[in-house]
Amino acid sequence: MATETIDARERFEPSAFAVFRFTTRSLDADGLVRLGYAFDGGPSFEEQFQLPRGAADKQELRRVEPLLALLHWVAGVSYYKAAAAGKLEFDGPLPGPAAAALITALYSEGLGEFAYRAGLAALPRPEFQAGPAAGAELREGSREPSSVLVPVGGGKDSVVALEIVRAAVERCELFSVGDAAPIARTVAVAGLPRELARRTIDPLLIELNSRGALNGHVPVTAIIACCALLVAALADIDAVALANERSASEGNLEWGGIRVNHQFSKSFAVERLLAAAAQEARGPAIFSVLRPASELAIARAFARLPAYHAAFTSCNAIFRLDPELRASSWCCDCPKCRFVFLALAPFLDPAQLTAIFGRDLLEDPSQADGFALLTATGGHKPFECVGEEQESVAALRLIAEDERWREHVVVAELRRRVLATVPADFGDPAAVLALGGEHLIPANLEPRVREVLGA
Repeated sequence: MATETIDARERFEPSAFAVFRFTTRSLDADGLVRLGYAFDGGPSFEEQFQLPRGAADKQELRRVEPLLALLHWVAGVSYYKAAAAGKLEFDGPLPGPAAAALITALYSEGLGEFAYRAGLAALPRPEFQAGPAAGAELREGSREPSSVLVPVGGGKDSVVALEIVRAAVERCELFSVGDAAPIARTVAVAGLPRELARRTIDPLLIELNSRGALNGHVPVTAIIACCALLVAALADIDAVALANERSASEGNLEWGGIRVNHQFSKSFAVERLLAAAAQEARGPAIFSVLRPASELAIARAFARLPAYHAAFTSCNAIFRLDPELRASSWCCDCPKCRFVFLALAPFLDPAQLTAIFGRDLLEDPSQADGFALLTATGGHKPFECVGEEQESVAALRLIAEDERWREHVVVAELRRRVLATVPADFGDPAAVLALGGEHLIPANLEPRVREVLGA
C-alpha cells in the first residue's frame, strides 16, 4: 500500500501540490493489480484490485497492458482529488488520444459535484500531455458479441440488463467489485457464472481526508467499467454490457458554466468516450444495454421479474452509515429509496411495495417534501442516482389516476403541490416510457432490448 506515512499532527495542504503523477502498475499471474500514484513532493499511494484471474504469461500481459493502463489512469481520480493538482504526469507511456479524451472528461466534469460541494472556485482541469494515435486503424461500429460480461451492483437496473443479455448471447457472465449482500443475492437468483473482483483503496487516502485533503464524489462507475474491461479481456469475453439508462445524462444543477451531474460517468457522453478508449486499447466492446430507456421504463421491466424483488436493494444511505451494511436494507428516508418506490408504484400494488421496503412511503406525510424534491419542486434534483424530474412527474401522474394509490396521503399532497403547478405536457407518461434511439447497442442485442423495455 502507501510507501510512506505522514505525522498524525501534520496537516495536508492541497494547494502545496502542483503535480499528480501516475507511477507504477502491475498485474501478476494470480490477478493482483497494483496501481501507483504520487503527488510531487508529497505522499504516494497504491491502490489494489484482486481480480479473479491474472496474466498467465508475458504474452498475455502485453495483450492486456493497454487496458491495465486505462484502469490505472481512470482509478487515479480518487487520489487526484485530494489536492486537485493543476498537472498530470505519466512515468510510463502517455495515453493515446481516446484515453486522453476520457481522462480529460473524468478529471473535470467527472469531478463537477465534488468541486461544487467542496466549494472550489472552479472545476479542476489538469493539464497533461497525450501520446500519438494507435498505429492500426480502429474498428468502426459495435461488433456483435457472442459473449458478454454484465456488471451487477445489486439494484434493479443491472437485473434488467442481465436478463436482456442472457437471452441474446451464447455466453453471459456477471461481474462485480465486491460481494455486498444485494449483489450476492442477485447472483444467486440469476444462477449465472460471476467474475468477482475486490478493490482496496490505500488507507493513507482515508487518513488524509481527516487532515485537510479535498474529498467528495468521484466518477466511480467509470472505474468499475475499466476494471470490467480488463477482467473481460482476461476471460476472453467479447463485450461489457453496462446498465446505464437514458436519464443518467441529465444533470442536477448549473454551476460555473457546466451542468453538474451526479451520474456523469453513467452518461452517454462518457459511454462514447469509454467505447473509444476500449477500442484504442484493443479491448472488448463496451456499451449500455439500457441506454434507450428511462428509469421508469426500466422499473416497469423490473416489476415483471418477481424472483428478484426480495434480492435487490438500491439504498446508498445505509452504506454511508456503515459499509458493512451496504444495501442490506432500505433506510426509507433518502432520495434513492423514495425514487425507486415512486418509479415502481405504477407497476406494483401497495402490498407488494411494502413487502419490498418494509413500509409504505406514500402513506407517510413526513415523506412529502422528499418526494417533491424528486420533481425539483422546492429545490434541485438530489445528488443521488435518481431519474429526471419529468420521470418522477410521470410516475406521479400514473399513480394519481390509479385506484390503488390515488388516496394515499402523499399522493394527494403531491397532486396539489406538483401536478397542479407543472405544465400539462411535462412528464407525459407515454413520452417518458418511449425508447430513445441514441445508443451503442450491437444489432444482435437490440431486438431483445426493445422486447423487454418497450412495452
